[in-house]
Amino acid sequence: MFVSFEGVDGAGKSTQAELLAGALGTETVLVREPGGTPAGERLRELLKDPGVALDPRAELLLFLAARAQLVEAVIRPALEAGRDVVCDRFMDSTVAYQGVARGLGAETVRELNAVAVAGCVPDRTLLLALDAGRAAGRGEARGDFGADRFEGAGEDFRGKVAAAFAEIATAEPERVTVVDGSGTEAEVHGRVLAALGLGPAG
Repeated sequence: MFVSFEGVDGAGKSTQAELLAGALGTETVLVREPGGTPAGERLRELLKDPGVALDPRAELLLFLAARAQLVEAVIRPALEAGRDVVCDRFMDSTVAYQGVARGLGAETVRELNAVAVAGCVPDRTLLLALDAGRAAGRGEARGDFGADRFEGAGEDFRGKVAAAFAEIATAEPERVTVVDGSGTEAEVHGRVLAALGLGPAG
């Protein structure tokens, strides 16, 4: 099973991805985007750095390069070996952030995503739904929120991202499940397990 987590910055994706990977067992492969490979981690540093000016098209192509490498070096081999894969962000983030919020066009990004993933699409995507303002407040409580290119992009940008994710969930209900991201980590984890049929609903 290949599961991806999506949502606005501060929604709790990284925490919930880690908790799910632990629940699925020691053979589960946990990866993050961009990253997960030596090349991907170096691209992550570049993409997150607010001090490096990037045209939106360049930003998009760097994300796609990191994703293509992650798919071929880590995700596809793991799935072929029968292992579960949990990914903190994947292709939907690029549609929301670069396609919609950066104005490059959702359909254009979807077409380029298809080239990057070459058929390797999550079986299930869990969209952690949390008001963008609350998510930002949660992130600010960490003490480092706003330190990268995307967290510091502003309220209007975050609102566009949130709306784009909602549209993706509506368009692809067979793959994308919206999970209430409010409450404690344990409460959200319980909802994640229920959404995947691994625990009681509620």
